[in-house]
Amino acid sequence: MKKIVFILLFTTGGQPLFAQTLKELIQQKSKQLTQQSTPTNSSNEIANALKQALTIGAEKGTAALAQPDGFFKNAALKILLPPEAQKIESTLRSVGMGKQVDEAILSINRAAEDACKTAAPIFVSAIKDLTVNDAVNILKGTDTAATTYLKIATTAPLTNAFKPIIETSLQKTEATKHWSTLVNAYNKFSFRKLNPSLSDYVTEKALTGIYSQIALEEKNIRQNPAARATDLLKKVFNR
Repeated sequence: MKKIVFILLFTTGGQPLFAQTLKELIQQKSKQLTQQSTPTNSSNEIANALKQALTIGAEKGTAALAQPDGFFKNAALKILLPPEAQKIESTLRSVGMGKQVDEAILSINRAAEDACKTAAPIFVSAIKDLTVNDAVNILKGTDTAATTYLKIATTAPLTNAFKPIIETSLQKTEATKHWSTLVNAYNKFSFRKLNPSLSDYVTEKALTGIYSQIALEEKNIRQNPAARATDLLKKVFNR
């Protein structure tokens, strides 16, 4: 019996047969797990292509909005007075202060346009966090799925990063001054004092405008082969 066990346990090389088999099984399983957890070249290409698409969208979108009248003459994105301040506008226009209202609205839009000049790097930094799994799902989504992902994933941090820029631009374009003039004038006619946060409101509206522009660029890249400016974009979106 001992002789039989000895033969079963050991190979002619003197290595335990059981140990050798177990080692092979472990190596085989490890290889399988590695293959399962390592993204394929195709998946990495998709992720990199979507990052390129979003980066192009962010850069072109913010550049378009940073131009004079990028917000002010865009009917869809023009920033009006905050909803809670609509009564300011009607009241002040009725007492001959329409010019001051118009100046305030113009300066607010100019602040958003000015802030967009430095917005692209903030968005590009956020885009780098896009994962391979996210990218694969996004590619199968709608024409603006990548922008929707970016909006959901980055609105909070981008708001924090963008707000100081907006505040600086509001001062630079004298929007804060014009806004204060309106609020102070209105408060003289009203028992209900009003002073909503202008920076919060303009930050929200500016980000909404930027996301809208990025969505347009993403849709263009997906639908228009001529808009695919890199070989990787052509390869991935032509599949």
